[in-house]
Amino acid sequence: MTVIKARPFDYPYDGKLKPAATALLVIDLQVDFLSEQGYFARQGYDASALRAIIPAVRDLIAAARRAGCPIVYTRQGYRADLADRTPYEQWRHKHAGLPVGEPSPTGRLLVRGEPGFQIIPELTPAPEDIIIDKTANGAFCATDLDHVLRARGITHLLFTGCTTDVCVHTTLREANDRNYQCLLVEDGCASGDAYAHEAAVYMTTIEGGLFGVVAKAQDVIKGLATLA
Repeated sequence: MTVIKARPFDYPYDGKLKPAATALLVIDLQVDFLSEQGYFARQGYDASALRAIIPAVRDLIAAARRAGCPIVYTRQGYRADLADRTPYEQWRHKHAGLPVGEPSPTGRLLVRGEPGFQIIPELTPAPEDIIIDKTANGAFCATDLDHVLRARGITHLLFTGCTTDVCVHTTLREANDRNYQCLLVEDGCASGDAYAHEAAVYMTTIEGGLFGVVAKAQDVIKGLATLA
């Protein structure tokens, strides 16, 4: 039996933690979200809460790599020509003052191929890691993530990244609907809104683990160490 201490029950439920079938998801830890000059900061949020999880995520990546677990990064951004941004999205961005596509010190904000679109240097993917580019909040929407995971025989997902309440939780819910077994690393993800982060963590565990389970980074690392 190999399990990770979690709540409301240990993960996985049957004690069969298999590294090849367990992927670590690193969601949207991009320059635009973590930079003090990026998209997130331009909205008035304090990026320090997001940057605070970097050490934990770095340790989780190292532990997953030692254990033989695949590592999947996601990046959020629009096409360079913005052809994938609908009129409604364009209106909503303008109405809410969201600077999508605007020039900045990190390039055009949330646009693929720009410096701000890249994963932060502290967590640079290795050549063997998988990168999924997305436009929507959820990483399964209009991407080949589900196909890639199933092609690799991956059935268990460990969630890290930002933001807990938006892209992380949307992807977790999408995964849950597809019957992946999900674990949210509560101190390996973050939001600019502390209340929203706590709410997203809590919602994961309702109804006896409706969307999955929640664990601390060190407990995940400890569990993965038994596989290495």
